[in-house]
Amino acid sequence: MLDFPGALRQARNVDTPPILPVKSEAAKPRRKGRKKFIFIAIFGVAVLGAVMYWALRSKDPAVTVQTEKVARHTITETVIANGKIYPVMQVHISPEVSGEITNLPVKEGQYVHKGDLLLQINQDVYVAGLNQANAGYESAIAAKTTAVANLEKADTDYTRNKALFDTKLLSESDFIGFKVARDVAKAGVESADDQVNVAKAAVDNAQDLLNKTTIVSPLDGTITTLNSQLGERVLGTVQNAGTDIMIISDLSAMEARVDIGEMDVVLVQPGQKARLEVDSYKDQKFSGIVTAVANSSEGLDSGPAVASSSSSSSGTGQSATQFQVRIRITDLVPFRPGMSVSATIETRTRTNAIAAPIASVTTRVLKALLNKGAAGAKTNSVPTNAVVALNGETNSLKKGDEKNKPVDVVFVIQGDHVKTVPVKIGIFDDDYYEVTDGLKEGDEIVVGGYHAISHDLDDGKKIVKGAANADLQKTKS
Repeated sequence: MLDFPGALRQARNVDTPPILPVKSEAAKPRRKGRKKFIFIAIFGVAVLGAVMYWALRSKDPAVTVQTEKVARHTITETVIANGKIYPVMQVHISPEVSGEITNLPVKEGQYVHKGDLLLQINQDVYVAGLNQANAGYESAIAAKTTAVANLEKADTDYTRNKALFDTKLLSESDFIGFKVARDVAKAGVESADDQVNVAKAAVDNAQDLLNKTTIVSPLDGTITTLNSQLGERVLGTVQNAGTDIMIISDLSAMEARVDIGEMDVVLVQPGQKARLEVDSYKDQKFSGIVTAVANSSEGLDSGPAVASSSSSSSGTGQSATQFQVRIRITDLVPFRPGMSVSATIETRTRTNAIAAPIASVTTRVLKALLNKGAAGAKTNSVPTNAVVALNGETNSLKKGDEKNKPVDVVFVIQGDHVKTVPVKIGIFDDDYYEVTDGLKEGDEIVVGGYHAISHDLDDGKKIVKGAANADLQKTKS
């Protein structure tokens, strides 16, 4: 066995190893030199980057644009709508009595005068009715004659017996009987009068029905539609809807009936001028005057049944709300009912208004303009109501965040660069916008090209003036 205590004593006698001296940090000067080198390298790279940035920026290519000075113009706003041509006066002919057409002396396209015979309905039934009514009337007159005679007899008996009653030669009960007989005779005469009046009314009604079997033209015009033929049975309108036999139209006065959406109909008023283009008359324009604007939309009076059926099919689509506008055509041209027409209605006009070409106006985000536009010389603030939301883009903008909304802007020339200027737009026509705020007469603005205005240009961008390009010429034409 090992002598464990002895081993411990032997271990205690082992000499302690000498402590080595701490070496001096000879590498410190080397590390300090490395940091200095890294710092100098970073600084050099930064300086080189800045030099390259300014060099590249100074070499940023300028955008070629076309310019024009802001001037005053007369701007007329228009509303365009499509529709059909109709006569101003047209009458639908429907019979008031039913029967077979026994005479039809007219044809479609024929011109008729007021009072001309249009058609004749079989009169046999109505002649018999008139004869029966006349017989009833004669019977009522005979009954009245009998009632008058009875009254005369009763009155004579009453007078004679009253004298006897006054001399006490007739009892009171007998006298009362004669008095009652006279009163009954008087009532019989009054009833006979009423029966005569009733019979006379029946005669008048039968005569009226007989007269209505003959239909004449209510106006001078052309038969534009003929739906019935000789021998056809037609239904009267006395108790039914009636048969629409024909349409008579006065083709000397025509009008266009067009449909206009609810956003534009508020701008249309009677008396406004209109330009009309009819498909059948190519390369011709006609004049017109607005005569009527519908107070309710088309289909509004179709009833709850139609409304419920349309609501059930709303999942497949809903038609736009339309209002009918009537335009009287002032040109005497042989139009035909049903021709297609396109109307351009002049709604509002501004004379001597500051205007910018339509091609010069684009949109930019308001937030970017506020960040860049503090040092502008001509426009230092965004004009009132200049914020206009773009279709399709406002869904991604937060409600009420005006700084993220796009605004209408133009690019004003300042030396060799452009400044983005927000503008407020009024009415417009095919060529110009009315600018109510943001520009003044004489300002030089960019009017082309399209790609430069919509994409390339921005606040402070350098430009080079060039000749008008095809896009600008197409816009102005």
